[in-house]
Amino acid sequence: MAFIPLLLMFVFFAIRVPVGFAMGISALVYFMVFADGLPTDIFVQRLIAPTDSFPLLAVPFFILAGVIMNHAGITRRLMAFADALVGHWMGALGQVNVVLATLMGGMSASANADAAMQAKMLGPEMVRRGYTPAFAAAITASASVITPIIPPGIGLIVYGFLADVSVGRLFVGGIVPGILLCASLMLAVNLVARKRGYKPERPHRAPLAEVGRTFVEALGALSIAAFILIGLRYGIFTPTEAGAMAVLYALAIGFFWHRELTVGKLPEIMLEAALSTAVIMIIICCASAFAYYMTWERIPRTIAGWLVTVTREPWLLLLIINVGLIIVGMLIEGTAALILLTPIFVPVITSVGIDPVHFGLVIVVNLTIGGVTPPVGTLMYTTAAIMKVPLDKFTIEALPFMAAMFAVLFLITYVPWLVLFLPNWAFG
Repeated sequence: MAFIPLLLMFVFFAIRVPVGFAMGISALVYFMVFADGLPTDIFVQRLIAPTDSFPLLAVPFFILAGVIMNHAGITRRLMAFADALVGHWMGALGQVNVVLATLMGGMSASANADAAMQAKMLGPEMVRRGYTPAFAAAITASASVITPIIPPGIGLIVYGFLADVSVGRLFVGGIVPGILLCASLMLAVNLVARKRGYKPERPHRAPLAEVGRTFVEALGALSIAAFILIGLRYGIFTPTEAGAMAVLYALAIGFFWHRELTVGKLPEIMLEAALSTAVIMIIICCASAFAYYMTWERIPRTIAGWLVTVTREPWLLLLIINVGLIIVGMLIEGTAALILLTPIFVPVITSVGIDPVHFGLVIVVNLTIGGVTPPVGTLMYTTAAIMKVPLDKFTIEALPFMAAMFAVLFLITYVPWLVLFLPNWAFG
């Protein structure tokens, strides 16, 4: 009987109920039907508990900072800088797409926000230049995986909160995996572009003066990640306070540096940030209630006990967990899966000596890649809907990019030094 709400949740997923409501309804059914001795009031308490969390206050702050910077002309300057860097490469607009997503990592913090923005901005231009709509949608969705890995990322904030791990170390640990994802996707774009004849946008490399000029123009956005990391490293502010500082920093850039932000834009900015925050918080709140049901029924402990009995070899345990995460990522939205699975896996991996910072990047990268995979990949649906691409064509075009991302996932899983050497150097 204890597993009936869990099965009910998967039934809801199968009939396309939004993931937050699927978990919330399943948890409510448990409390109303199966929870002998538990008052229904606990469901409401667990539903609203995450909204009273100081660490999770960083989520709306970073979302607001990203929206402000989008309206402050930052994106256009970043795209100009990306074009100056890689516009002479084969498949130039695909390369610009990847580089732009990497540069956006320090400002939007959200893969879905980045995917929607780049699909609207770069997608139509790619189609006009001869790229297929399915290719444009696939590379946009795949490149957006980088955004929450480069600090600051919402997934890293949520994992750090749940696993009681330093968010600063997670942020710094995400730099190398983010760069590796960028390089692997650029290589995949190059191979596909050569096969299909997707030409460069520039006949020659951009002059050094142009690269320098576009870099200076984009410096406002590029500096935000360094600003956050330096503040965290030297204890100037906490991760939550870093989100608030990022908002002030973005406002200063928009009003006084680029001078494209006006007071009249602020209501639109606040509405957009509130809607984006609401989507994420609904999932977090419903996942919290569902996680309470799982904890009360000892489901995480049962699964963790089973994993430990299967093997205590770290490499094999990571392989089993990664395969499981890939499957889960194909069925459940990444933030929800992260909230449900972190309490299950963290005690297991720490018991066999795996660093929780290393594992945090593995689980976040894995589940974010799930956003590109059918049947419920949110990045897939976002870009395919904007570009009006059938899901079967999207999936075919995304295969080389998924192969590149899984290669990076394998690399950071089994070479933990790639994740840990920067946090160990920065934080000791």
